[in-house]
Amino acid sequence: MNKHKSLIWLSMMILCMLILVTQSLAGIGLRRGTASASELLIPVGSRGTAMSGAVTANISGAEAIYWNPAGMAAASSRSEVVVSHLNWLAGISVDFAAAYANFGGFGAFGVSFKTIGFGDIAVTTTNSPDGTGEMFSPAFVTFGLTYSRAMTDRIMAGANIKIISEKILRENATGMAFDLGLQYLSPAGIRIGVVLSNLGPDMQFSGSDTEHLVSLPGTEAGTRAERLRIPLARFELPTTLEIGVSYELKVAEKNMVTVSGAFLNNNFGLDNYKLAFEYGFQNMVFLRGGYSLAYNTDNGGFYQADDDNYLFGPTLGGGLNYSITSGMKLGVDYAWRQTRLFDDNQWITLTLRF
Repeated sequence: MNKHKSLIWLSMMILCMLILVTQSLAGIGLRRGTASASELLIPVGSRGTAMSGAVTANISGAEAIYWNPAGMAAASSRSEVVVSHLNWLAGISVDFAAAYANFGGFGAFGVSFKTIGFGDIAVTTTNSPDGTGEMFSPAFVTFGLTYSRAMTDRIMAGANIKIISEKILRENATGMAFDLGLQYLSPAGIRIGVVLSNLGPDMQFSGSDTEHLVSLPGTEAGTRAERLRIPLARFELPTTLEIGVSYELKVAEKNMVTVSGAFLNNNFGLDNYKLAFEYGFQNMVFLRGGYSLAYNTDNGGFYQADDDNYLFGPTLGGGLNYSITSGMKLGVDYAWRQTRLFDDNQWITLTLRF
């Protein structure tokens, strides 16, 4: 009876997530490059990125806060701290830090912090197109709170609440986004994961630079100009829905091979099909790899890194877990991704498990 109830509960949750994403994507078509807070889509953590993001079904621990919050409760450690650094595109850096603690029947609670570093940018105007001599640096920050719980011995559920802050010169925008995730372990050993990410209200920039002194039409000469603010457009968040599967296969006693795949639907970009593997030796040494293809729903075409429409190619990486004390382990992970037109992406991640 409990098994049937669990399957019914899982089916209802997945159905609700599909309804939500259908409503958010209804009638929008292809609008690449017009979403707000696109930094939410920049991946973090070396394990997930080394597997091209095909970890929706089997990710666990603090790194799951980004990929699928349900996986936070699936971790074997009771608490974890992770920090990750990424060399992104065109000199942009991405730093991520997260921590969680599992309180058993009460579930697991986590926090996360993500910041984008653009470096210094020269201020230009129509009168000084080569620069005024001033510099500025945009500040993009995302702060998250996460809750995850094992609903049964086979079903994990989790949710993120993210506060998004973007500031460019004297203009800023603040938004809120939600992630909802599920993981299910079937009796056959197949893991299934579903996550709906970045669902929330539109964002809009405002600030003092949008105000200008304007002489209103029809006023008498010499009338004092009025200060008017130009309203800026509102933009939707880059909502995504991802469904993934994975299977772990033991080879002898000390070796483990995991094969996983995922499909990502993106309401402001190309859909992705992902395939990945992970080899683990004694749960201490890991080798990983992955590949993704982009799919254009408008023309039914597939793109890879050699095409003009898609930047990213295969991924590779590895990791090492080391016991510092009987109750503390250190994980060091690295990931690399081929990138067209820019330097290849590289991630380095450190994890402390307690």
